[in-house]
Amino acid sequence: MSETPAPKPLRWYDAITINIYYFALTLRSQSLTPLIVPLLVQRFVGDATKGTSYGNLRLVSLMVALLVQAVAGMLSDHNSSRWGRRRPFILLSTILEILAFLGVGWIAGSMEGMAGYWSLFVVIVCSMVFSNIGHGAAQGLIPDLVPPSQRGRYSGIKAFFELPLPLIFVAFTISRMVSAGNLWAAILTIIAVFIVTTALTMMVREQPVKSTKPMDWTSLLRLAAMTAVFTVIILLIGAAVRLLLPHLLALKGSLALVLVGAAGVAGMLLAVALGVIASVRISLGTESAARPSFTWWVINRLAFLVGANNLAGFVLYFIQERFPELQGNLAAQPASLLMMVVGIAILVISIPSGWLTDKFGAKRLLFVSGLLATLGTVIVIMAGSLTVMFVGGVLIGLATGAFFSSNWALGTSIVPKDEAGRWLGISNLAGAGAGAVGAYIGGPIGDGAGYVLLMGLYGFLFLFSILALIRIKPEASV
Repeated sequence: MSETPAPKPLRWYDAITINIYYFALTLRSQSLTPLIVPLLVQRFVGDATKGTSYGNLRLVSLMVALLVQAVAGMLSDHNSSRWGRRRPFILLSTILEILAFLGVGWIAGSMEGMAGYWSLFVVIVCSMVFSNIGHGAAQGLIPDLVPPSQRGRYSGIKAFFELPLPLIFVAFTISRMVSAGNLWAAILTIIAVFIVTTALTMMVREQPVKSTKPMDWTSLLRLAAMTAVFTVIILLIGAAVRLLLPHLLALKGSLALVLVGAAGVAGMLLAVALGVIASVRISLGTESAARPSFTWWVINRLAFLVGANNLAGFVLYFIQERFPELQGNLAAQPASLLMMVVGIAILVISIPSGWLTDKFGAKRLLFVSGLLATLGTVIVIMAGSLTVMFVGGVLIGLATGAFFSSNWALGTSIVPKDEAGRWLGISNLAGAGAGAVGAYIGGPIGDGAGYVLLMGLYGFLFLFSILALIRIKPEASV
């Protein structure tokens, strides 16, 4: 337990200072993941293996992120600094992350071939370490400072800063810089945003907390074991899919595509279910049995995010395949415009979805989100023009905005308040695991069978997220 002073009354701008750091975190991921890193990987390794190489990078970097975010969340729970539990981690994270951004710019401007790829690999892994020090700590701010009756609204505002604003910002700034080949301008813009948002986060009125519960250092070993097991599960399932892939593609025609799709979906679903169940059990021990809804909440979150994150992660390669006239940097602008459309839809729904979550319950909104995201994916895949594809993006955006606010509100009602940083840090099984599962298993499928098929597989993951809701009963877990 912790000796926690009574929280000070919330001011109107606390909703901004508590949540604005997520703007920088998402700006970082939405600049690096769908734009900067895929283009650099494509330039360094070529078209034949770009999906596989990108998937390998995503697996390693995201599994590192999974461990770091969970450890940072747990350490911040026990931080008794006079500056508060969470803010020192956020400040350190930003300082280190700036160094990583500068490294990406130097590699892009001075290196080529596999030397460039492996250097980028190392710097992106370091960036994941640095950014998740702050991310793991920041996730404890809402449970620390916001009363339960207002968490739906604050989670909606979190979703507002976490998704629509950075997506729109990227479309009007970063993507244009990248399309024009001005990578340094993009990097310096990201750095400036981190500095401003971190400064505002330092205004959060945290109070020193003295932990009366000793640090359980064996938890660190469990987190390391959790990460190792989840990684091994993804590696083994990914290896099986990669082994099957050439044999299935040798069949040719529509049968080959159907079988490849079935293998891909089965592999991703198995990785989601086995990965979460095993990892939560290892990281939390017997505590996980007392709160079974937490495991199914993470499964719901992971399944949805496998679809959402990887639609964004591979959208540049998808557009290059679907519209052959858009190759190389030319695909960056339409890819970012699609993300902007998604962002505007999230902007429209993020705040209302927090209110709707408080009024109608999170599970109902999560059910609708899964169906809407599936429909939007189908439209994106079937679109014969960018305009129609943007219509599908609107539906995906509405679904994603509603999902983020309602899913997070549901999660904060399930985890114990004393250890919110630790439990919500473990929930990064979904945030980091989504990219790892979808990219490592999906990358070779995109290289071999096409990125249109791969996008269809992610649509199935949206549907699976709905099934996990059946087992979430927060009232029995609190």
